[in-house]
Amino acid sequence: MRCPFCSFHDTKVIDSRTRDGARTIRRRRECQKCRRRFTTRETVDDIPLYVVKQDGAREEFDRQKIIRSMQMACTKRPVSVSTIEDIATRLEFEFRDQGLEEIESSKIGERIMDELKQLDDIAYVRFASVYRNFQVKEEFLSELKQLK
Repeated sequence: MRCPFCSFHDTKVIDSRTRDGARTIRRRRECQKCRRRFTTRETVDDIPLYVVKQDGAREEFDRQKIIRSMQMACTKRPVSVSTIEDIATRLEFEFRDQGLEEIESSKIGERIMDELKQLDDIAYVRFASVYRNFQVKEEFLSELKQLK
């Protein structure tokens, strides 16, 4: 590893810690020449995961879409941003650990609803109303009755 300060090619690892379920390694390093310390992060290069939309279109998996949709559902609810990010990370790892190259958007939506149902009933109903595209109030009321 080359030192970012003096460009010397030899550094020593002082400390290593894993993060994100051992998918990321954080290393503290020290340059052997200038003795300055810096941090590096190593992550696993994941095989691209594609989402198959309902119309058959394919796009690369985007964790930020999960976060944004959950943030909208959790607006003005007692749910922290870190909780939403933790759920998104857990779901992404779950999808990637299946070893698939493609996953249907419906499976992603169902898993998000499962997580929201355990987290906050109101956020769950908000997400479900958009995801399932309720057209009449009876569909909405039916979903509410299932929560009881």
